[in-house]
Amino acid sequence: MRAPQLGLYVHLPWCERKCPYCDFNSHEAQEIPEVAYIDALIADLREEAKDQRCDIQTVFIGGGTPSLFSVNGIKRLMDAVRNIGLAADAEVTIEANPGSTEAARLEGYADAGVTRFSLGIQSFDDACLSALGRIHDCKIAREAASAARNSGAKSYNIDLMHGLPEQSLELGLNDIRSALSLSPHHLSWYQLTIEPNTRFYSNPPRLPAESILGSLEEEGARVLRAAGFHRYEISAWAQPGQECQHNLNYWRFGDYMAIGAGAHGKLSTESGEIFRYAKTRQPEDYLAAGGIKRKALRGLDDADRQGEFVLNALRLREGFSLALFEARTGLDANRLETTLRKLVDRGLLQQNQEHIRTTDLGQRFLDDVVSAFFPEGSS
Repeated sequence: MRAPQLGLYVHLPWCERKCPYCDFNSHEAQEIPEVAYIDALIADLREEAKDQRCDIQTVFIGGGTPSLFSVNGIKRLMDAVRNIGLAADAEVTIEANPGSTEAARLEGYADAGVTRFSLGIQSFDDACLSALGRIHDCKIAREAASAARNSGAKSYNIDLMHGLPEQSLELGLNDIRSALSLSPHHLSWYQLTIEPNTRFYSNPPRLPAESILGSLEEEGARVLRAAGFHRYEISAWAQPGQECQHNLNYWRFGDYMAIGAGAHGKLSTESGEIFRYAKTRQPEDYLAAGGIKRKALRGLDDADRQGEFVLNALRLREGFSLALFEARTGLDANRLETTLRKLVDRGLLQQNQEHIRTTDLGQRFLDDVVSAFFPEGSS
């Protein structure tokens, strides 16, 4: 058993200001120890690669705000990745904040090997951006999108949120239309959720009514489809051929190495073991360890493999094949038979011979569908 694709996730944890909705491992910083952190990332990567095949096909540089790092810093990182083993046609994504992005920097990233930008725009309405604590406005967002489109990279994504504080149906639809006017290749369009350990959790904003959220989902999807985008994952829309390959590898239960403070990875071995791991979360602890110490390592037993595979794969509109389930988990697909039959009978899944996907109803109640494949939900 071996996953055919290997990705690499790189975490750059610093940002200029922590947004009130953000529960990611990000840390406000006036100054970033860029040289020392890149040194630690390179040491981390070399340690990760010691016992791994090295044909990295996707790289995702996330944060935090990776675009706070200099062009030279990203170039050093990408040179190290190439030295380890990067496919010639690899997809290399970097997240960028419109408030810390200019054309020359994006062009420099593209020259360093970045093929795809992901812009955290979130909204094109200045009042909504202010409510979200963003450091950019609509004008800066548009300038960043234009810079990404003209940078020399192959494609770019716009991150949009909906269900924002005081957002109306029309404001939400205007955000989609504004994004489409900038000719992105991909849209990540997802609803704002209030997470624990955020400022919004302790001081919740006033969010739109459920009726507005439902209408916005329905009308927004119609606008995106009319513009030639297709929904290939719960919150991801793309033009044909522009799906994010790195994220597809996640949803298909592929392998990925992880470097950087708080980064999470998943790897499988030739002998059939599958394990997840994490790096120490605090940047100062990561730097002190020289970036080479895993904080946690957890092997996946049969129940974990089954549940986690389905948890990921059913996010995709395409669903999954039983053959892929067996290839990625090392388990016999017959173990799914009873649960599949129950969910098909309830109208939540549809099975076409060896292929399984959610129905529209199943997408609406995806948490219930997925929980049925974990031991506590399978009775």
